[in-house]
Amino acid sequence: MSVKVVRNSKFRHVFGQPQKKENCYDNIRITKSSWDSTFCCVNPKFLAIITEAAGGGAFLVMSIDKVGRVDRDVPLVVGHKATVLDIAWCPHNDNLIASASEDCTIKVWEIPDGGLSKNLTDCVADLVAHQRRVGVINWHPSAHLVLLSAGSDNKIFIWNVATAEIFTEISIHTDTIYSAVWNYNGSLIVTSCKDKMLRLFDPRTGKLLKDGKGHTATKPMRALFMKDGRIFTTGFSRTGERQYALYDGESLECLIMEELDNSNGLLFPFYDEDTNMIYLCGKGDSAIRYFEYTSESPYIHYLNTHQSSDPQRGMGWMTKRGLNVNNCEISKFYKLHNSGLCEVITMTVPRKSELFQEDLYPDTAAQQAAISAEEWFTGKDADPVMMSLKDVFLANQSQKEQKSGGSVLRQASRRIAEMGKPGQRDSANSEIQSASMSRLNMSSLKPPLSNPSNSNTPSHEPSPQPQGTNGNSNASYTSLELFESMKKELGELKALVEKQEKRIEDLEKKMVNKSNNQVN
Repeated sequence: MSVKVVRNSKFRHVFGQPQKKENCYDNIRITKSSWDSTFCCVNPKFLAIITEAAGGGAFLVMSIDKVGRVDRDVPLVVGHKATVLDIAWCPHNDNLIASASEDCTIKVWEIPDGGLSKNLTDCVADLVAHQRRVGVINWHPSAHLVLLSAGSDNKIFIWNVATAEIFTEISIHTDTIYSAVWNYNGSLIVTSCKDKMLRLFDPRTGKLLKDGKGHTATKPMRALFMKDGRIFTTGFSRTGERQYALYDGESLECLIMEELDNSNGLLFPFYDEDTNMIYLCGKGDSAIRYFEYTSESPYIHYLNTHQSSDPQRGMGWMTKRGLNVNNCEISKFYKLHNSGLCEVITMTVPRKSELFQEDLYPDTAAQQAAISAEEWFTGKDADPVMMSLKDVFLANQSQKEQKSGGSVLRQASRRIAEMGKPGQRDSANSEIQSASMSRLNMSSLKPPLSNPSNSNTPSHEPSPQPQGTNGNSNASYTSLELFESMKKELGELKALVEKQEKRIEDLEKKMVNKSNNQVN
């Protein structure tokens, strides 16, 4: 007798939740280009989408919070002379975006805070070297203003964007370059090519370190680095089945290759280095598959699929800094529909606790660059600078409490915990007293009224009381007693809620039994 064992994973119950239409972006003239690109990129500030434009290339940039219907005359970035093929936000500056076009150029744009108020035509950097269209661009993960570009002239350039100079030129490829990506610290790049080969390069010297066979079909193949140095790819078999595979990062030996289905749309892989989750979004598909990667065989573990009814034309992926960690979001996608809708889909881990989930949110890449472009080119490597998302969680929680106007007990307990600090005791006492009066509406806590018979008597400042005495004899509670009183009230409320929940449960059981008896 065989027993099926379910693999234990904290991401086994991750589910996708599409947002309501009023929280999405509609009426966008999405590009009709046949180029295999995601057509969308997003960061915590802005959403960028390549749009259809007559007589040139353009893309839309708008603030991430401007949801709803997009005006037909919305300002665009319109500096290219031909169709824009790829766009990418700088990981170290949320206001910088690079674009690659059929006009053989790469341009870097600076977007003002709040978005565009008029069409943007002037770029901050114009990178010209390719002889044919440029279809792939990627920013260095840790070095400041280092950009990779790959064009249909089968060349790869590594740019210093600040000076518009070329660091490295790689001219080994003999056919169209489908993808070119950095590894975790930017010391290597891997490329996938129409000649069905994977190649590893030293990006500083352009030296070919290793090459190996990839997927067997000439259809587009995508590759990306895992955090531990292995290489994950998506592609097609000779008979047309879509596949994913994992390769050793040094020998390029295939460790595993699995078939998915017989669809003909390119699979775009998105990799979360913090959680080791891989998301596969097929062009023209209506599903997002997600997997978990482990360092031991069988390496790639299927988790689930988010299914919808509408096919996706493109897909954007939010960085960790832009997620709502208070709702246990671990990923957020921006799905482009053929109808002009950009639908927001959140991936969430169901958790009951309202505390910060440290296992879901390890330290992630910060906006700060680890090294300069010159340091990287001279041979220095550095991992991305990391940041904790707990500060984001606490800031969101504080804003939520301020908006709700409640959580008096939590605020009071926090202030009491700080009473031991110098200079904090008096402010804590006054804050707790004022909060408790507004919360409990207890007249006994109000200051005593002055005696009318003594109204003609000149007032004097009360003499200071020695520490440890009660001070005013009419005061009902000290600060700690106030806190204990509110704690007691909270306990009574909890007991009342539990009692009502039990009563509701008993009534539901009686109704079920009664309905069953009527059926019988």
